[in-house]
Amino acid sequence: MRRELLVPKLGLTMTEGVLVEWMVQPGEAFQADQGLFVIESEKAANEVGAEADGTLLEIRAQTGETLACGAVIGYWDDGQAGEALPAAVQAQPAAQAAAAAPSAAAPASPAPPAAAGVRIPVTPLARRLALQHGVELACVTGSGPRGRIRARDVLSQAGLPAPTASSPAAPAVLETQKTPASGQGGAAAGSVRAPTALERTVAQRLTAAKQQVPHFYLSVEAEMSAVMACRAQLNAAQSRRKFTLNHFVLAAVGQALQAMPEVNRVWTEAGILSLESADVGMAVNTDKGLLVPVLRDVGRQSLAETADQAAALIARAQAGRLGAPEMQGGAITVSNAGMHDVTYMASIINPGQSMILGVGSIREVFRPDAGGQPVIRREMGMVLSADHRVLDGVTGLKFLKQVVQALSQPLGLVVA
Repeated sequence: MRRELLVPKLGLTMTEGVLVEWMVQPGEAFQADQGLFVIESEKAANEVGAEADGTLLEIRAQTGETLACGAVIGYWDDGQAGEALPAAVQAQPAAQAAAAAPSAAAPASPAPPAAAGVRIPVTPLARRLALQHGVELACVTGSGPRGRIRARDVLSQAGLPAPTASSPAAPAVLETQKTPASGQGGAAAGSVRAPTALERTVAQRLTAAKQQVPHFYLSVEAEMSAVMACRAQLNAAQSRRKFTLNHFVLAAVGQALQAMPEVNRVWTEAGILSLESADVGMAVNTDKGLLVPVLRDVGRQSLAETADQAAALIARAQAGRLGAPEMQGGAITVSNAGMHDVTYMASIINPGQSMILGVGSIREVFRPDAGGQPVIRREMGMVLSADHRVLDGVTGLKFLKQVVQALSQPLGLVVA
């Protein structure tokens, strides 16, 4: 029976995706759970598997197209008895195969080094650049883990310079449109390029979040001397893992969520959703942009378990292997910019959540002690951006107080 092949909705906030690869062609049979195509959402590329055994009949969308969730991108036959397929549809695979075959006059493409049927691991950005510059991915040698093709590999194959530290954004090599030099008193000359599908989606989501979510902001300072001393002792006592200050912040936020379930909730179209586990998002900077994997059940974990979970997610994010489920859920994200010498950072709430905690650098300042004498304190600025539909100022301050209290007694974070 002929059935539709649809663009899946891979997250609560996903509205569209980019088709980056067909893994089967018309006329090919496939098995249940076999990958059929790859869809790139706003944060990750995901293989979409077959729901049952069948045969691909027709392709209605081409790679590189931006498609709405639920859009029909093709048809397949599940092999069950039912309505007879029209002759035109039955002939479609052969017609498409003939159309896709290169003409005799066309120059032969280079022979791919990979065996037929073997999928080439490639980052979504590298795939877009290959489409942009007409580079055959089968002819590119990947420099990433397990031979994964990166953007710089595609640019090298195309004879273009790789991104440098002064211009780290790989999309800058895409085609640009020069603006004419202005006359006296006019705007400065420059260049304009169309945003990538990922950039457009992120811009739309963050604009919508800022416009539709009523943000309010609360800032506090946490005294971090005890955390710094505890971290130094833990790292000196063992070599199995490297504890960071961010691990303590993540653990403190998880414990605060566990202690205050009235904070662990988000706004949805159906109403206010209370979450069952204390999950915490973690902003990770990658060559693809800022990704937010979500650590699960942090409120019940020891510091070591939180550190191990964070390390695994960071590695997957930087390798471009995060799946959509790993970036869903949680009421809050921790965005730590302390390594960039910033005192305070007020962030935009990640769509689908209700809070984001911006973490700044540690500053040494003099504060009076109980006797009025100046003492050095190591303070870290934190700004909580919260959704006023879900939280009020008093509840937000109580939550921050819980976080600060946990950081002042870090031994309570070491054990679950």
